[in-house]
Amino acid sequence: MVASISIDEIFAQDRENHPNERTLPWEETRDGITVVVEPKPHWAENMRVFRLDAREYCRYAEWTAHGGRARFYAHIDTSGDDVMMKARAMIAHEIADGLWS
Repeated sequence: MVASISIDEIFAQDRENHPNERTLPWEETRDGITVVVEPKPHWAENMRVFRLDAREYCRYAEWTAHGGRARFYAHIDTSGDDVMMKARAMIAHEIADGLWS
């Protein structure tokens, strides 16, 4: 019988890496604001954070320096919740395809 891994276990394993080495988004909360950090693609200058419940973002460096006082900008179609849902759906498809065990 093949051992199965859950989506939550995959996220937990990824969080063991340094933030610049993570491949999956993660949540952070500071000053009462929760954001989702989007991992840095190979071409990006910096990671972005999206407010969990609003379509706003800022640079990760700004978030780490200023927390809840960071300046957020409107984003037309993405919130932190959207980022997490897309990542979880991607992993669910990969598990279903047998890419994780």
